[in-house]
Amino acid sequence: MSTQTSDDQHNEDLRHDEDLRHDEDIDTDAQSGRPEYDAVIVGGGAAGLSAALMLLRARRRVLVVDSRAPRNAKADHMHGYLSRDGMSPLELLVLGRDEVLSYGGVVVTDYVEKAERTENGFHVSLASGCEASARQLLVATGLTDVLPQIPGMRELWATDVHVCPYCHGWEVRDQALATVATGPFSTHHTLLLRQWTDDLVYFLNGQPLADEDRAKLTARGIRIEERPVRQLATQDGRLSAVELADGTRVRREAVFLVPRFESNGTLLDALGCEKDPDTGWTKTGIGGRTSVPGVWAAGNVVDPSAGVIAAAGAASFTGAQINAALVEADVEAAVAAAATTRS
Repeated sequence: MSTQTSDDQHNEDLRHDEDLRHDEDIDTDAQSGRPEYDAVIVGGGAAGLSAALMLLRARRRVLVVDSRAPRNAKADHMHGYLSRDGMSPLELLVLGRDEVLSYGGVVVTDYVEKAERTENGFHVSLASGCEASARQLLVATGLTDVLPQIPGMRELWATDVHVCPYCHGWEVRDQALATVATGPFSTHHTLLLRQWTDDLVYFLNGQPLADEDRAKLTARGIRIEERPVRQLATQDGRLSAVELADGTRVRREAVFLVPRFESNGTLLDALGCEKDPDTGWTKTGIGGRTSVPGVWAAGNVVDPSAGVIAAAGAASFTGAQINAALVEADVEAAVAAAATTRS
């Protein structure tokens, strides 16, 4: 993540915008008059588009509803995605939309306001007033990174403030780096980052530190700073130092931290999907199946640890599982119809 992209540029890069429409090869529910799809996918990021591609290649009718608010929208580059390393994440979405559209998928820029169970699947209502019917529903709406309330943190997010060392450590290797403690995982996060630099300062910023962890950090040559952080200081729009409460400035070139991850799972909650009591996140089984029949979830909405390639891969498998569920339903219907004909 080296430069911040403006909202206008985001919209230009994600240039494919189609209205919800009745395609000639898409059946319409005779009772409701709504376009009927085998699957409606909520969220058009790497996860949602990957699932859509798998389903479309299985000759399924698919609608993708995307609000165009990807988690990594401010990032200039993404990394660790085989054959796409260094690509703009927005460019990946443009290419992904192209592929989905090329197989006859429908992609709309909109918000799903409500999804309700029906006898045959789901009734989906969009903010624009459009409606659609779906036999299966996949939620791939991602997560929100909640940053510490430190002045400068939000402004430098995705340029000089990062989360994942595997995603961005290489680009800042051997530089003067910092980690800011936010919770229990921060010490492990700091020890990971030491792999990319030997000039690393761990700012506790009021967080506790066990003696055992202090010994590990010290043994690895990581400087521990006890004084609270006042702000991230900048020069020409880039990070120049971490400023402490007493005015001391510690020169740093990049900061890493673990934000609080909040699942964008409002729709899953409204549908009554069971949550993991330990994490508070939606529980999923193999392939992203939730506790509610016909409802699936994939990507960061259920897995905050997944990078772009991992989210895409998991959702691709989910797409295959959704198709398998549809095949099973199709077979049951065909067997029932055959039995009725014989009788």
